Amino acid sequence: MNNKYILVDKSVLPDVFEKVIEAKEIMKSDETLGVSKVVAMVGISRSTYYKYHDKVFPLIESNVERKATINLLLSHKSGTLSSLLRHIASCNGNVLTITQDAPVNSAANVSISFDVSKLNSTLEQLLTNLKTIEGVSKLKLVGVE
Repeated sequence: MNNKYILVDKSVLPDVFEKVIEAKEIMKSDETLGVSKVVAMVGISRSTYYKYHDKVFPLIESNVERKATINLLLSHKSGTLSSLLRHIASCNGNVLTITQDAPVNSAANVSISFDVSKLNSTLEQLLTNLKTIEGVSKLKLVGVE
């Protein structure tokens, strides 16, 4: 099996995954709360939260729009960002936002949010293909909602 992502009924998983998602949602709704306070509220350790916080996401069962956010480290070469955007568009992804830092040491951090509801491939396949684009040093899926 080559798939990196699987869909699993939460009833067969340890409750720690659901608690991590709960902690993320609490912090999203009240940005004044710190990680230490939130993990104590939901009953997990900080290390457990940090181990899984970028690995588990709630499944949104809406066909209206699904949004994925990725962070990338791109080489400061002409056309790198354009190639990324063209590839997302060729897979029917609709870019919603792009945030790019100024290049430092010939590399720039970029965050892209895009609608994945009409992709003509799997999100996993799209991400795998984006990693192969020349100038993409790092790619991380931040979340899907």
